Amino acid sequence: MHAQGFPPIADAHARILILGSLPGQVSLQRQQYYAQPQNAFWKIMGRLFGAGPELPYEDRAQDLVRNRIALWDVCAAAQRPGSLDAAIVHSSVVPNDFAAFIATHPHVELICFNGGKAAELYRRLVLPGLPNTRRAIRYATLPSTSPAHAAMPFEEKLTRWAAVLQN
Repeated sequence: MHAQGFPPIADAHARILILGSLPGQVSLQRQQYYAQPQNAFWKIMGRLFGAGPELPYEDRAQDLVRNRIALWDVCAAAQRPGSLDAAIVHSSVVPNDFAAFIATHPHVELICFNGGKAAELYRRLVLPGLPNTRRAIRYATLPSTSPAHAAMPFEEKLTRWAAVLQN
C-alpha cells in the first residue's frame, strides 16, 4: 500500500519539531496524526502540554502550536503494508522537504524522533541533503509511542519524553 503523509502542524515560531516515520492506517483513514487510540502520543502530549486525546483534534494541534511544537513525519510518502515501521519499503520512501521547512521555521532548535525508525530514516535520507549550518540542530530519539512498542510502560515513556521536551 502506498501511504501519503500529512502536512506539518506548525507555525513560524516552532522551536521543537517532533517527527514520526509515516502515518499508520488508522491515522490515514482519519487524516489525523497519531489517531490509533492505543498510541500513547496524545496521552503524553496531554500530560505535558494539555493536548490530550479527550480534546478535539484541532484543539490538540493548536495546543502544540501554542507550545511552539511542530509535528510532522520524515516520509512524505512510502509503501507500507499495514502500520508497522518495520514494513516500510525503504526503496519507496520519499522524504519530506526539510531544507524548506527549516528555512521557514528558523527557531527550531531541537528535533525529536518518535522512535528509532524515524531517526534512522532522517539520518539516512534527510541529513546528508541539509546545509551544514542546519545540521547542528540538536536531536533526540525518544521511545516510540506506538502500541507496537508496548514493552516499555507508559509512565517510563512519559518520563523520557518529559525529560527532553520540558528542558
